[in-house]
Amino acid sequence: MDIALQVENLWKQYRLGTLGHGALWRDLQSWWARRRGREDPNLPLGAGGEVRRFRADRLWALQEVSLTVRPGEVVGIIGRNGAGKSTLLKLIARVTAPTRGLIKIKGRVASLLEVGTGFHHELTGRENVYLNGAILGMSIAEIRRKFDRIVAFAGLEEFIDTPIKRYSSGMYVRLAFAVAAHLDPEILVVDEVLAAGDAGFQKKCLGTMGRAVGEGRTILLVSHNLKAIHSLCQRTLVLEQGRVIADGPTAASLETYRQALHRAQIEADSEVHNPHYRRGTGTVRFTAVDLLDGEGRETCQFAAGDTVRLRFAYEVGRKLDGLAILVALRSGETQEIIASARQVITREPVAAGQVATAVVEFPSILLRPGEYPVYARISDLAGAHANFDVVDGLTPPLIIWDEGAAAEFDPDLGGAAGYVSLPSRLLGPWPGPE
Repeated sequence: MDIALQVENLWKQYRLGTLGHGALWRDLQSWWARRRGREDPNLPLGAGGEVRRFRADRLWALQEVSLTVRPGEVVGIIGRNGAGKSTLLKLIARVTAPTRGLIKIKGRVASLLEVGTGFHHELTGRENVYLNGAILGMSIAEIRRKFDRIVAFAGLEEFIDTPIKRYSSGMYVRLAFAVAAHLDPEILVVDEVLAAGDAGFQKKCLGTMGRAVGEGRTILLVSHNLKAIHSLCQRTLVLEQGRVIADGPTAASLETYRQALHRAQIEADSEVHNPHYRRGTGTVRFTAVDLLDGEGRETCQFAAGDTVRLRFAYEVGRKLDGLAILVALRSGETQEIIASARQVITREPVAAGQVATAVVEFPSILLRPGEYPVYARISDLAGAHANFDVVDGLTPPLIIWDEGAAAEFDPDLGGAAGYVSLPSRLLGPWPGPE
């Protein structure tokens, strides 16, 4: 079997609490904290964004990671922050060396890990194109040949001879990505660059990635844009705390990832139970929120037309004359409310201390593919008089996938646009005039 990339039993260890943070004042902070018996303030962040409080001075960022990639395969790599995704790509790109294990690569590798690395703020955009292109492995002749296309892609023709210290952050990122996007390697390693720039530029970036897939390049893509992962990648790797927990078809791996998020976020110590993340009077509190399919199975992934159920467990703090619930879905891109439904839970008096469950069902949800964060509000019957509790984006979002898992990615959406798929039928065609 022809192999483009093979990773065998890869381990990567970082030393914690040692000097070498890259800045003298941070090194002094670490040294002084240890002298006083205090915790090092420069310890790295762990999974979920919480500081890992180690007594030991070692951290295994990757453990027992193995991966085989065939030529032309597009592999997504996903996981929560701190799972080891970027570390894995840096090892493959030879930015850093593994502590243990072996990496075999066949072909030229180009990496889009940290867009803009090597840019010099005193140089012009033109000079930085040559500088950054050389750092990324392009020859001078190759940069000259592609220069006009790079500048046009970034949309910076008017400012290309201006020092980049005068660029806005968006202009800076557009130029950096434009250079990186014009590499021609056999293997392309990409780390979260699809979020660069504004919405129009992101669409252009996605189109570039789509063309790279169509050209048969081998691609490893790290991204939190799960719609792009689903559309671009036939296979996806899921990392959790440095270990591989799933490696297979993208649809199955995304379901595993969603379940992992669900376990992490909908449990006793999660944000759903943290009053600091909540709004409302607290007279009634949600104690759990679950997404279910039509058979009552927990899942976050649906196809357009599926039955979707949202199950809410709640606890009542004092006697009430009735309860109502409002459920809304936000756009994952703009966060605006795009659909909602209000249901009366009960018009009867509700006793203090009551613990109950309510289920809101959407029998046939007609939404375009995408991510839809859930907003839920429980209130009195009037709705506007008292919001007892609000859960807004604290659960994994509802995901609508395309019917075909390997559907070709089309950033322009063709004839399918908007949020909601409206039922319709075609009348005709009618015979032409006699």
